[in-house]
Amino acid sequence: MTTSFERRKELMKRGKKILALFLIITMLLPFVMNIPAEAAEKSKQLDVLFTHDTHSHLNSFSTIVDGEQKEVGGFAKLKTLIDEKKKENPDTLILDGGDFSMGTLIQTVYDTEAAELRMLGYLGCDVSTFGNHEFDYRSKGLADMLTVAKNSGETVPSLVVCNVDWASMEMNGLSEGQKQIQSAFENYGVKDYVVVQKGDVKIAVVGVFGVDALKCAPTCELLFKDPVESVKKTVEEIKKNEKVDMIACVSHSGTWEDEKKSEDEILAKEVPDLDLIISGHTHTELKEPIQHGNTYIVSCGEYARNLGSLSMTQKQDGRWEMTSYELIPVSEDIEPDQATQERIDALMDTVDTNYLTNFGYTRDEVLAENDVEFNSLEEMETKHEELNLGDIMSDSYIYSVEHSDDYNGTPVDVAVVPSGCVRDTYTKGDITVEDVYNSFSLGIGKDGLAGYPLIDVYLTGKELKLAAEVDASVSDFMTTARLYCSGLNFTFNPHRMILNKVTDCYLTREDGERIEIQDDQLYRVVTDLYTGQMLGSVMEMSYGLLKIEPKDKDGNPIENLEDQAIMEGDKELKAWDAIARYMKSFDDTDGNGISNVPEYYETTHGRKVVDESRNVIDLVKNPNKFSVMIVGIVLVLILIIILLVVLIRKLIKKRRRKKK
Repeated sequence: MTTSFERRKELMKRGKKILALFLIITMLLPFVMNIPAEAAEKSKQLDVLFTHDTHSHLNSFSTIVDGEQKEVGGFAKLKTLIDEKKKENPDTLILDGGDFSMGTLIQTVYDTEAAELRMLGYLGCDVSTFGNHEFDYRSKGLADMLTVAKNSGETVPSLVVCNVDWASMEMNGLSEGQKQIQSAFENYGVKDYVVVQKGDVKIAVVGVFGVDALKCAPTCELLFKDPVESVKKTVEEIKKNEKVDMIACVSHSGTWEDEKKSEDEILAKEVPDLDLIISGHTHTELKEPIQHGNTYIVSCGEYARNLGSLSMTQKQDGRWEMTSYELIPVSEDIEPDQATQERIDALMDTVDTNYLTNFGYTRDEVLAENDVEFNSLEEMETKHEELNLGDIMSDSYIYSVEHSDDYNGTPVDVAVVPSGCVRDTYTKGDITVEDVYNSFSLGIGKDGLAGYPLIDVYLTGKELKLAAEVDASVSDFMTTARLYCSGLNFTFNPHRMILNKVTDCYLTREDGERIEIQDDQLYRVVTDLYTGQMLGSVMEMSYGLLKIEPKDKDGNPIENLEDQAIMEGDKELKAWDAIARYMKSFDDTDGNGISNVPEYYETTHGRKVVDESRNVIDLVKNPNKFSVMIVGIVLVLILIIILLVVLIRKLIKKRRRKKK
């Protein structure tokens, strides 16, 4: 007879057997269904490589990095790095954040060769967008570039931008330039977004053009809608019409130190469905990604000096987690891809024949030998003081105008170079035509030739002092407005009240003689066309208080700054050519037939003096109308606050009396 204890024991044995069998079946089920167990559990993964703000830097170049002279960048080295990454994962996504053009001599054939876009395609770039400098050659130039790229028959990146306001432009009637771009967009296939398949991952990539980017595109004829609202609407469209795993954005908006003004951070917060933002425009080098919610923002810096690389893994909720991130330096120890370099060399050959012949140069021609250590671009952003790089450029303007073929005998009082126009520095060794062009490589003139011309305008003495105040008060918020001058010297105290920081301002002649500025007198000022066109942005930054209005020699406001280009016959005097001429003019001190950069530029010369005094008297003496105005506003606000406090206290006392 079986006891109850034995029955229970038997039941427990059976239960264990059943449990064991269940576990075995569970483990074997994927194999039975011909599905590997690891695949059943594996999340989707994506590798991404990215660039932005390459600015026509197809070749490697010498520059100053962290105080050291280094050979950096170059698409041939980029190709080597990209190919290595694609060997590891052929399904790597490659994105670009715009401003792929305007920065080196190759841009001079922008509209005839479309070298930058074609080379991005050759690197394997899947999607790019437009930056503000893509518009530097105006509507026709951009349209021609897109047409040439499309007609080349080569693989070129998809181009996306979602916030062009065609509806408003069509309502107002399209201008000729707008028609040209619209036609080129249609022919190329520019879209709001594209869907890219990489392995088992489907990615929607949307493009957007930022608010500040538009402010930095004075020749752009297009109208744009609000970037955030446009991306939000496009993302809703993607979610409705596309079955994708990820939504990425190639943005030419940028990030800023002030998070409240940082456009791509605002975008990430307002459009949380974005998984990844490639952030161009501000040339930012993010060592670590910025994360808001489930959205990652990444930037790798300028001129293809780094290749951005990241990996992402999809989480169970469908969003993505960044699992790796690095900026790979495109350094001199990387072996360039030979086939890529041959393509670049062939494109560069067209520069000599199609452009430099107009000026009597070749790109490798040595203009001067240099033993001077010039400031870097990074120092122009971080140091608010006189810099020798700005000195030599501004001096070149005065020299070249006063030694031009059609010089009218009227001396130049002041030459101005803003930091935002300087694109590279000069390193020790030979300074070539290519080096000089790359240092000031913006735009196109009315004559249709690449390079912004120098322009000739007149400002009152009062406006010259305001220009100094722009540097002193505005340029810490807008570093592109830092001014480097020849002929104008000033002292400022950064601790004084905003718009009243300049404590001394005067003119100097070549011999160093001090000349006091007369407020109502007109002075001849030379700068480049782009700087003149960007005055509006400066006035906006100062809320219209720092108003500078270029005039002709008779004091009449100038309607079209292009008409003020300094001419030699029917040719414009280009800003970069002015620098080249100045370089060639230096004495040949070692007798080898080549000019030498003078020792004069090894130091500074009191053109911009920073007075760090915190003495109370120094901080408040000589107040101008702006400081009086600001003090008045502050006093009114304080008075209002006091009145409100008194009123509230009276109301409280009145209520207390009523309760009693």
